[in-house]
Amino acid sequence: MAQTEHPPATRSTATREVRLPGPVPVTIRLAINGLSRVAPDAAGRLAFELWRRPGPTGRVRTSERAVHDAARASFIEHAGHPVATYAWGDGSRPVLLVHGWGSRASRFAGLVTALLDRGYSPVSYDAFGHGDTSGAVGTILDHQTVIEALADQHGPFQGVVAHSLGVPFALYAVREGVAVGRVVAISGVSDFGYLVDGFCAKLGLRTSVNRRLRRRIERSYFDGDGGIWERFSASRAAGCDLLVVHDTVDEVVDRGQADLLAAAYGERATLIETSGLGHSRILGDQGVIRSAVAFLAAEEVAA
Repeated sequence: MAQTEHPPATRSTATREVRLPGPVPVTIRLAINGLSRVAPDAAGRLAFELWRRPGPTGRVRTSERAVHDAARASFIEHAGHPVATYAWGDGSRPVLLVHGWGSRASRFAGLVTALLDRGYSPVSYDAFGHGDTSGAVGTILDHQTVIEALADQHGPFQGVVAHSLGVPFALYAVREGVAVGRVVAISGVSDFGYLVDGFCAKLGLRTSVNRRLRRRIERSYFDGDGGIWERFSASRAAGCDLLVVHDTVDEVVDRGQADLLAAAYGERATLIETSGLGHSRILGDQGVIRSAVAFLAAEEVAA
């Protein structure tokens, strides 16, 4: 793993860019932008329908199968809906793993193995509409409820490792009361508004569509609360130490999001920058895994 360690950054150089599955058809951009001129609300609804879909449910990969099958699989009920959960080890020193958009718990297979080797007991779940959890995607508040339920069942956690969109989900739960002293944020989203700004930038959508998409999200999920963009941003620091790991060529979440996280946590943050691992392969990189486990164990994190 090629990586360097940096002190916490003081400002972001983020650009608004996220990946959408497959090439972005020009017709989508033209249709939404054109519709926004004559029927702006309809354009906002169409953008919202595209924005909230995670794509096909990812399968357990061959390389993950043994670890996945070794888990104690169960379900917890949330709002009358079963959420798939997984636990490994003997239950001592539990560590929560929170995956990102379009992913599933089995993607942490390499980290699960390393944690077990060090005497930890990993715990994870498949997010709403992901993996073996069916149904519509949930909100950050739904994830908070599930994380709190897992903490009640398996905790207190020795630490948390989160990836991508799982980072703001995990840090919000910690900020709201889940007791955790150390969190590892890999390829994480910091600015909650990045979820909309990056989507619109990738599609080339007009600013008016961005505004209506934000309002649609506020009304559909959060009772019209316009304060969610600041409230749910991971850069509102929780009371924990933070290891931030991000790749220079992350094609999904811009490297500048790591700067926002590190700046928010100040002296309590350590920032590691990798090169050439991208957004997804970074999860299985042995150097990243070693750094994450060392950080959870309060050991020196090697650059």
